[in-house]
Amino acid sequence: MSINTTPRSAPSDDLGSSLSSHRRIAIITDGYSTPFLAKTAISLVRYRTKDVAAVIDTAAAGSTAQELLGVGGAIPVVNGLSAIPDVDALYIGIAPPGGKLPEEWRRVVMEALQRGIDVVSGLHDFLTSDDDYLQAAAESGSRLIDVRRNQFKSTAKGHRFRTGCARIHTVGHDCSIGKMVTSMEIHRGLVQRDLRSKFLATGQTGIMISGHGLPIDCVVADFINGAAEQLVQESEDQDFLLIEGQGSISHPSFSAVTMGLLHGSAPDGLVYCYEAGRTQVKGLDDVDIPPMKDQVAAYLMNANLRHPCKLIGIAVNTRSLSEVDAIAEIDRAEAMFGLPACDVFRMGADKLVDACIALRSEVLAR
Repeated sequence: MSINTTPRSAPSDDLGSSLSSHRRIAIITDGYSTPFLAKTAISLVRYRTKDVAAVIDTAAAGSTAQELLGVGGAIPVVNGLSAIPDVDALYIGIAPPGGKLPEEWRRVVMEALQRGIDVVSGLHDFLTSDDDYLQAAAESGSRLIDVRRNQFKSTAKGHRFRTGCARIHTVGHDCSIGKMVTSMEIHRGLVQRDLRSKFLATGQTGIMISGHGLPIDCVVADFINGAAEQLVQESEDQDFLLIEGQGSISHPSFSAVTMGLLHGSAPDGLVYCYEAGRTQVKGLDDVDIPPMKDQVAAYLMNANLRHPCKLIGIAVNTRSLSEVDAIAEIDRAEAMFGLPACDVFRMGADKLVDACIALRSEVLAR
């Protein structure tokens, strides 16, 4: 039996190599293929396109990932594992409220394990806690990988990070608005300019993509700051760290992880992310999102309690807008904050990459 977990602030070398070794991935979203629920699948298809063999969704079988998820081009959508040759891993492609595996998916997970196919999950409902799964994995030699499982237990020490390591943290007005995508796109832009940059994943999807990171929402509350601090400390040899944000500072459910990341990572700069047109908290339709300027002020006040920090740019999610309206929204954001703004997926991240480079120069000159 081979079971991988994330023992400390980053997955073990074994886990990292396991995730990166998968070259024929089947992603299951069956019955849950919406932008909110299937965000893990969407990001996997976007950033590990060459490794994804197919998406499993019975009702949409015969279509493509592009048609179903809006990304992925001609990657096929199929009705089960039997339709995909040479699969080496089944990835759970959803992040439902409560984090439980849909009961109707048990059959697919068992089929994968019995066939010797690794199963990778980012759910709070750990596969490695299920005796039936464990037995099937033991008999076939397949691996159960719970990327959220960790044993991190260390408080923050108030470490003074290397001055030349510019820490840029994505924050936002709500959950599920593109903080991970923004961090990833800025990181890729810096790398394309031959600069030393690293993306620090703090959620299950980022870990599945990059093979390292820490599932911050599954760390014991007392140790969230410490986990964020250690993530940064382990990588402060880089010139740029893009720290993936989680939740929002005003979210009734998830503000604890937001604050822990903010204080633990001690960012030099923030990129504020929001979705155009969203006025209520996702999943809590009776809770209004505070005015953006008030939120930004709260982020900056709390960040500066730990380390000097400034807002350097705005990332706008314009997925619900036409091209013309998206440009108008970007212009509105730039006028409101007096800073560069863009939709990193639709228009590229160059403006924010430039802002990060300028921030590092400013920090070095202090």
